[in-house]
Amino acid sequence: MNNEQIIENIREVLAEEFEVDIDTIQPEAPLQATLELDSLDLVDMVVLIEKNFGFTLTTTDFQEVKTFQDLYSLIIKKVSEKES
Repeated sequence: MNNEQIIENIREVLAEEFEVDIDTIQPEAPLQATLELDSLDLVDMVVLIEKNFGFTLTTTDFQEVKTFQDLYSLIIKKVSEKES
């Protein structure tokens, strides 16, 4: 899976799970505000990502995630680590 496919997969999964228009999921958009996430939703999002991509995330992983681009970068890094 290349980076563009990973990003498109993330966008589709998040749009469906959190019932938002996929067009609102833009790289520089604020993640929590766009998806209207509370703390339980954040946990749901982490579980969803782990199931879709087959790796585990920690709270440390998410400390710097503010935008969708931050999330994309994190997931792409984790997928690369998993594949190597």
